[in-house]
Amino acid sequence: MDEPCLRAGTLLGDYRLEEFIAESPTTLTWLATQASIGRPVYLVELKPGALVEREPFLADIRAQAAVDHPLVGSVYEAVSAEDHCFAAFERLPGASLEDRMNSHEALKPVQLAHVLRRVAEAALTLEAAGTATAALGPEQIFLDSHGVVRLGNLARAGGRDPGQSTADIRLLGKALPPLVADGRPGASRLNTVLAWMRGEGLERTLTWAEVRSYAEQIEQQLAETPSAAAPPTARAQSRKSPLPLVAGALAVLGAAAGLMFMSGGKVKDAAAPLPAAVAVPAGEYPVPDRGPASVAAFELSGHEVTIGQYDEFLKFLGGLPEESRNAYDDGSQPDNKTGHDPDGWSEMLAAAKSGGQWQGRAMSLDCPVVNVDWWDAAAYCEWKNVRLPSEEEWFAGLSLRLADPAALRASGWGRVQDAPPTDRTPAGLLGLAGSVAEWTSSRSINPANPLGTKKWVIAGASYLKPAGGALAREWTDDLGQRRADLGFRVAK
Repeated sequence: MDEPCLRAGTLLGDYRLEEFIAESPTTLTWLATQASIGRPVYLVELKPGALVEREPFLADIRAQAAVDHPLVGSVYEAVSAEDHCFAAFERLPGASLEDRMNSHEALKPVQLAHVLRRVAEAALTLEAAGTATAALGPEQIFLDSHGVVRLGNLARAGGRDPGQSTADIRLLGKALPPLVADGRPGASRLNTVLAWMRGEGLERTLTWAEVRSYAEQIEQQLAETPSAAAPPTARAQSRKSPLPLVAGALAVLGAAAGLMFMSGGKVKDAAAPLPAAVAVPAGEYPVPDRGPASVAAFELSGHEVTIGQYDEFLKFLGGLPEESRNAYDDGSQPDNKTGHDPDGWSEMLAAAKSGGQWQGRAMSLDCPVVNVDWWDAAAYCEWKNVRLPSEEEWFAGLSLRLADPAALRASGWGRVQDAPPTDRTPAGLLGLAGSVAEWTSSRSINPANPLGTKKWVIAGASYLKPAGGALAREWTDDLGQRRADLGFRVAK
């Protein structure tokens, strides 16, 4: 490392340099204090020989200053003078995860699950905004003595690399296992999630939405253990390797369906009851962008239609004479559509029955059916003597006994009854913010295009598109579209 030109104690603008801590080819990083108010900061200055890089340096600072998230460190000031250029950043409290690993500290699984959830929440915001970022490693994640998680500001100028989220998830999946305290409740579950983040046992790595959902589930399952704010425990030097735990957890993965099945190290009962339907009284209910709408009394299913339920429908159709199998088709269904098997149905159903994997996701018969188009959903409803909810009914159910529908967060992929509390309404409706988006029976005008025509409404976010949560909507002219994150629930 080259010696910095400035020395500790030097006053650079309003900032007194304290300790030189890092160097890159073009910058020097200091611990410093803003002298006028006594505020501790990180100060990053361009090297004198690198002042020709002033514009790209300042472009990155502008990108960092544009990030507005409570978990991400702030930019305080940027100074560009003839002979120097620097920026001051919030000095995050606590120790970084890298510091804890270097000190041979471990975190209780409930603590590290909390850290992962908060990191995923911040990453999802940056991902949704298309913010370019530098690599997210353990040196950029800070945890203080009160359990507060903060991230260094990694924003950069330019467009976001499509592979950045995957790279960051893989990086943390590889780096964090040494932080898992062996022998603590939830250790094997957390090691499983970290293995999935690395892509082990899956056809792909997890998404940030899935990391958040799985971490949240571990937090909930371990809620009776000491708080995530408790201080970390020292790691014994004789600590066993985490690899046997990961391998054991992944062996469970091969025989059961996803992290949602894990509770105290045991697989949940596959026969756990499905959520009951919820009665919605007649009345005026808010619809986003349109004000209140009047609906008659109805019942809304507490969950999305499952793979197992849809399989019953297809078995019934298969038992009919071939010429009668269109008895439940909607009158608008195209003549060239001759069946209602979802795309990839045989593989999806086989994985659900065996508790295996399909398209990189753990499956169960209680997972929502996906890859169904609008006419598939309508035919199922006709057979079941129910119907698709209207857009107004869908949002009436959402707002029933829920003061702030925006507070719901999209849950990840999993069994419908395993939706976390953050995706459950007080009235008992699960999964409205996730885990899949849902067909409705309505057409309406997209408020973003008020002069446009009415299109069919898809309600709610999904594990693939978590932005917007329960208030998310899509408008489409394509009733034949099928997606791995699109299903439906029923009303009557």
